[in-house]
Amino acid sequence: MKDWNVVVTVYQEGFRPAVKALRKLGIVERSPYHNVLVMSVEDPLALLEAVERQVDAEPALYDAISRVAPIARWFEFHSADEFEEKARTLLVEWAPRLAHSSFHVRLHRRGLHSEIHTQDVERHLDEFLLALLQQAGTPGSVSFTDPDAVIAIETIDDRAGVSLWMRTDLERHQLLRPD
Repeated sequence: MKDWNVVVTVYQEGFRPAVKALRKLGIVERSPYHNVLVMSVEDPLALLEAVERQVDAEPALYDAISRVAPIARWFEFHSADEFEEKARTLLVEWAPRLAHSSFHVRLHRRGLHSEIHTQDVERHLDEFLLALLQQAGTPGSVSFTDPDAVIAIETIDDRAGVSLWMRTDLERHQLLRPD
């Protein structure tokens, strides 16, 4: 599936129960990566809420589904430079929402191991966002413990999905788990 807008990771023994539960909620397919499913739904955030209701009704699903990552924006890329350029474009748009906040970028990379290095990308994007906020006169800080926001990036091969989760989102949605 090329047009996914949700990434779901499942626990080792949870693949079949997770797929069965998720099929009730939208189109779900196996990705090329172990225990990673992709979905295409009309409203990714509504899907997250539906999965959480289903987990509440069937607690065994909590042992099947590790995390649900709804995607706010996505882009395709063909090189590490293009990936960072497109990610930075999104950060410029989202920077005002991060004024005077603590945050960090978290990249869940699948594929392109030799081209994109997770820690380097996270650090570069954190530094870029810090500089943007400083230039705007609304400095922020990078925090990995109880941040105000997390910029979550999911890649599967040459497609990236990006979301911005504020503290209230992280507290409300137990299956987001962007870290």
